Amino acid sequence: MTDDLIRVLVVDDHPVYREGLVGVFAEAPALVVVGTAADGPDAVREAERLQPDVVLMDVNLPTLSGIEATRTIVRASPHIAVLVLTMVDDHDAVFAAMRAGARGYLLKGATPEEIVRAAVAVAAGDAVFGSGIAGRVLAYFSAERTRGASAEAFPTLTAREREVLELIASGARNQEIARELYVSPKTVRNHISNIFTKLHVADRDEAIALARDAGVGREDQR
Repeated sequence: MTDDLIRVLVVDDHPVYREGLVGVFAEAPALVVVGTAADGPDAVREAERLQPDVVLMDVNLPTLSGIEATRTIVRASPHIAVLVLTMVDDHDAVFAAMRAGARGYLLKGATPEEIVRAAVAVAAGDAVFGSGIAGRVLAYFSAERTRGASAEAFPTLTAREREVLELIASGARNQEIARELYVSPKTVRNHISNIFTKLHVADRDEAIALARDAGVGREDQR
């Protein structure tokens, strides 16, 4: 009797939260939970065995991460839509999930209604990003042009050093850069020192002027 229903596999290592999600889907007329898994290897096995339409996947799982489990599942069964539902809120995890083949990324603060809508949407082939995530994805791609300009103008800098230079030239201070890039302030200082050396500048003001002359990191970008 489930031919017309969207079949869901729920993957989360916290039993209470996992069962809560099962309850959410039990109330949704278009969806049916066909299985659950508590770790990465179990998720891969159950996805292969059950062939669900949607896998609701946490990122932080024992033994095998949700990102790696997603990659394995999608590689073996491209028709399965993986929807990430996690507490992990950083751009590295979002893009790692997308590269692994996930079709959506929600944070665990999402409402039951949002989770159900997202599951239906990814099953239909849409890409879904939760509140705050979508803006980050758009900002990332809109910044591609700037990253390209910095790579062309400053080829001696590493990719990370170009990121730091762009943030400096956009008016960010060291603490802000550290938060943005998820690194320590000491690491930021090291990157800045390397940038000064490679660009042959004496201080931050000279580095900013040089970057802005190249069209990188205008203040109105922040």
